[in-house]
Amino acid sequence: MKSITINGSKRETVGKSSTKALRNAGKVPCVLYGGDKPVHFSADELSFSKLVYTPDAHTVVIELKNENKINAVIQDIQFHPVSDKILHIDFLEVFDDKEVKMIIPVKFEGNSPGVRLQGGILSKNKRKLFVKALPKNLPDFIKADISTLNLNDKITIEDLKDENYSFIHPDNMVVCQVKMSRASMSLETETEEEEGEEGEEGSTESESKSDASTESGESTEEKKEDS
Repeated sequence: MKSITINGSKRETVGKSSTKALRNAGKVPCVLYGGDKPVHFSADELSFSKLVYTPDAHTVVIELKNENKINAVIQDIQFHPVSDKILHIDFLEVFDDKEVKMIIPVKFEGNSPGVRLQGGILSKNKRKLFVKALPKNLPDFIKADISTLNLNDKITIEDLKDENYSFIHPDNMVVCQVKMSRASMSLETETEEEEGEEGEEGSTESESKSDASTESGESTEEKKEDS
């Protein structure tokens, strides 16, 4: 997995006033967990653009002044409810021999015959998945091959299992499936209704012929009686 380097500075003071001052200066207050004790630091908001505003997953290399480089992953991000500016980020330090949990994007590849030939639509139930793995085994993305999916077929977590990482989801959870489109369903319903109407018309026509035959028989009997 690719890494992005964040250059930051340790925070001398922690509190509402200092945090507000950092944000006004275009910086983001951060906390790094996982070590002997939490490390409070800040970094320029612009340095997080390629890490936060992207569909891809990355690990992080945190470089603090006069400190060793620290490998980490994002654990939580807080955004402003109106402006969507980054308010705070929590990081978790990672170690080569310890598994870490991370959200990984799903990439759907291929052309589904159920969509291309059978009038279905691809429903993407999950675009991101939680995985657990050693840092070196974290994937850039989870590949979901839809090239063999026909109408009503689906891909579950069971189909995506990999020996390098594990999913924090039940095996039967649906990741994507090919469903019948509304247009196809409407067309099928209309066809059934037309077939039903044709059957009713045929029945009515038979009844009319039967009634006509009965009336003809009654008229014949009446003539015999008169004679």
